[in-house]
Amino acid sequence: MASVNKVILVGNCGRDPEIRYLPSGQAVANVSVATSSRRKDKNSGETIEDTQWHRVTFYDRLAEIAGEYVKKGQPIYVEGRLKYGKYTDQAGVEKNTVDIIATEMQLLGKREGMGGPGDDGGGGGGGYSRPAPASRPAPPAQRPAQAAARPASGFDDMDDDIPF
Repeated sequence: MASVNKVILVGNCGRDPEIRYLPSGQAVANVSVATSSRRKDKNSGETIEDTQWHRVTFYDRLAEIAGEYVKKGQPIYVEGRLKYGKYTDQAGVEKNTVDIIATEMQLLGKREGMGGPGDDGGGGGGGYSRPAPASRPAPPAQRPAQAAARPASGFDDMDDDIPF
């Protein structure tokens, strides 16, 4: 059976990204993202806000983009996967960690003179993702006569010998 390890976060950056380079030359950037939820306490009727902090790690080109464009306090959309780990602190106590390894990122909110890819000066943000490991093959070329005779529906390469 197939499995899925996917996380989607929409939150605010808690600090500017820390970017570093591995000996192999691979870029790595880390950032904290805060997400909040609100609920009403049943007894007191007070609104309680619960903030969770998430450690997000970007690699390769996505890390370089995050290092250049992501700023503290900025709203951000991140897609990725969970990665669990352990380490031993200075006191010898074993600690568990949870990181989100980002595969896609989109800057949210207004652009304030950020420039960059696709900057139209308006609101919104730029979407960035890590390239897929395997690319899809290019679609077969249409013959010019077919293109003029039929609208491009995506079914032009199918045979008309369908048995039903």
